Parts: sequence; C-alpha cells; structure tokens
Amino acid sequence: MYIFVANMNSVRKIRLFTILGLIAILSLQIVWLFNTYMLVKNNLIKESFEALEESLDREVELRIERTPKETQIIGGSTNDSVPHLTYFSESLSKLGLEVSLDDIDSIASSILLRKYDIESTYMICMINIDTREVLQKSKSLDLSFQNIVKSMPFPIRTDLSQGVQLILLNPYWTIFKRMGLLMIATAIMMIMVITCIIYQIKIIIRQDKIAKVREDFSYAMIHDMKTPLSSILACTSLLHSGKTESTPQLKERYFCIIEDETGHLLNLANKVLTISKLESHKLEMAKITFQLKPMVEDLIEKFSAKCAKPLHFTLNLQAEEVHGDEEYLKEAISNLIDNAIKYSYQTVDISISSLNNATHTLIKVRDNGIGISEKDVKHIFEKFERASAFKRSRLGKVAGFGLGLNYVYQVMEAHEGSVTVNSIEKEFSEFILYIPIKTENYD
Repeated sequence: MYIFVANMNSVRKIRLFTILGLIAILSLQIVWLFNTYMLVKNNLIKESFEALEESLDREVELRIERTPKETQIIGGSTNDSVPHLTYFSESLSKLGLEVSLDDIDSIASSILLRKYDIESTYMICMINIDTREVLQKSKSLDLSFQNIVKSMPFPIRTDLSQGVQLILLNPYWTIFKRMGLLMIATAIMMIMVITCIIYQIKIIIRQDKIAKVREDFSYAMIHDMKTPLSSILACTSLLHSGKTESTPQLKERYFCIIEDETGHLLNLANKVLTISKLESHKLEMAKITFQLKPMVEDLIEKFSAKCAKPLHFTLNLQAEEVHGDEEYLKEAISNLIDNAIKYSYQTVDISISSLNNATHTLIKVRDNGIGISEKDVKHIFEKFERASAFKRSRLGKVAGFGLGLNYVYQVMEAHEGSVTVNSIEKEFSEFILYIPIKTENYD
C-alpha cells in the first residue's frame, strides 16, 4: 500500500509538471508571436512612411511642373532638421499650389502595391501635427470604427504645424500574410507538442490504472489464497497431532482436502505462468485432431460432481472433431463453464454446442446467468480485469484474479483463432470459440 501511495504521489507530480510545462510552452509561443507581430507591424509603419515620402516627392514634382518658368523655389539648409521636401512643399503652397491629397493618394496606390506588397484600403490625411486633428482627407472614410495603422506624419510646413499622414485601414491581412510561414510552423509545432503531452498524459493515466489493478490483484490473490492455505494448515495440524489415527475415514478426508486445496493453488500458479508464456509467444501448441465429445463429457462429469447448485447441461455437438491443443482447449472450455456457474442464479443451465463453417470450428458455451453489461464486455478479456472489482465481493458479488477469460483469449490467439461474447444483462452469456479448421497446407 505504501508503494502504491508513493506511486500515486509521483503520478500527481508528473501531471502537475506536465501541465506547468505546457502552460510555459504556450506562454512562450504567445510572447514570441506577439513580438513578431509587433515587429511586422512596426516594419509596416516604416514602409508606409517611406511610401508616403516617395508619393509626396512625386506630388511636389507635379506641382513644380505646373509653375511658370524661371520661378524660384526656395529650399532649406542642409543642416536643418526640417526635410528639404518640406521647404519645397511650403514654397509651392505660397505660390498658390497647395498640396493635393488626391494626387498623393493616387501615386501611393502603385507604390504600396508594387514596391511594398501592401494590400490594404488606405487614405491620405492632412493633420495638425501637434493636436493630431484631421484637417483634410483624400477619401470619405470613417476612422472611428476602423482598425488602423498610421504612418509617422510628414511635415509640409517648416514650423512643423501641419503634415500629411498615410493611414492603412484593416491592414491585418498583410501582417498575417507576412507572418504566414511563422504561424504555420508555430501551429504545427504546437499541435505536435500538445499531441505529445496528451499521449504522455494517457500513458500516465494508463500506468496509474495498471498500478491500481496490480494493487487490487495483489489484494485479491492474498485473500483467495488465504482460505486454501488456512485449510491446508489446519488439516496438517490435525494430522500431525495424531487425533485422526483412530478415525481413518476422517484422516482420509483431511488428506483429500489438502490434496484438493494444493491442486487449486498449483492450477492457479500454472495458469499465471501459462498466460505469461502465451503473451511472450514462448509456449507452442501441440495441435492434433481429436474428438470433442469425450473431452466435454469429462468436464461435465467434473463440474457436476463438485457444483453445489442444481446444474444441467445440454449438448449439441454437430462438429465432432476439432484441430488444436487438447489440453489448453479443455482448460479454456473449463474456464467458461466455471464462470457460467459462478455468475449464475440458483439453477444453472449450460448449453455446449459445436458446428463448422467454411474456415472454423465454432464451440459455443451458453449459460442462463447474470449476463454482462455493454460497458464490461469491452474489458472482460483483459488480464486481471476482475481483480479491479475485488471490493464488490463485499456486496455479495464474485471476486477473483480475472485470469480465466484472459487465459481463453490467449489460448485462442495461440491457435490463430478468436473468442467473442454475446450477452444480455440478467438473461444470458454466450462465448464462442473460433478454431481454424485444419487444411492440407496447415502447419
């Protein structure tokens, strides 16, 4: 129990660290994507400003072409912080040639798409640089409900009071397009990480379940072995005391009890070893063609003699012969009969039938017992399955190691056959063994 509790604590720690690790990875990815998004957005602002400056430069050239010849246009100082283009634009304005936002807009259209590959609705605004108030717009678009990216304003007055600004409306398609490969790579990586984490969690849950099953199996084994061992100990003590010397019949009875209980324990140990060998494919089947009826009749005689309930068998053996390992098939059918008796009501009716189809011999074992629920049908052939339900024995239900049906499953696998079950809860259960028919090329 201490080992199991320690294992549970270890599982909880692994789960906690796994979740924390996943959160950390997701956080790093979010930070990485956000920083990349901001970098792309800032680059877009820079490109928008460059496109605006180039557009304004060409617009100034257009205004210069409209000025009379020999008109002097005053530029600024080379050491001035005000751009030369600003001096030219202001000089032209003083000559009556004001900035044309429509011309800048038209010129920017080709520059944005051709040079910078920016596909976005945009407009050019004239603004008050100090207050950021929009004085004029190239298009009648409402900016209050738009997701926008604004370039830095380019001054058109030497006192830096006014400037033009390029505004991109809903430019996020361009941003996401530039982040496309990164987002795809991030998505693939996150899917892989999350898949690995989920797989790891499933393994941990499976290990947790196995640990619980092992605990239940150990508890069930100790509990079920305790009774025969106690009987053997009690009988040997009485025989050793000499109190049975005067009563030979009682002495013989005690010897029979010891023999039966020892055989029970030995059969259990052999069954565990056989399942292990079958699972590791180390046990070979000694397949022969034998008569089915003598084997079934021997099992009927065995169970009829020791069953404490009224027991009735019905035989319908249309297939008289079967090709397989007689010893292991007999034990498999014995397990099915034993289960039918354990999981039955006060009167037990068991039907055993056989028939051939094109490829297999079918052996059917049907009972009138408590049946199996749809939920449990999926798990009944798993190793130690019934041991996990050991505590139900306190409510009057049968407990055990859960080896019987797994043994049947392993034996059928070794015969290259299969086993299926049909059941209705509280009515019946029918197990069907499919054993391949021997052919001329059968090994």
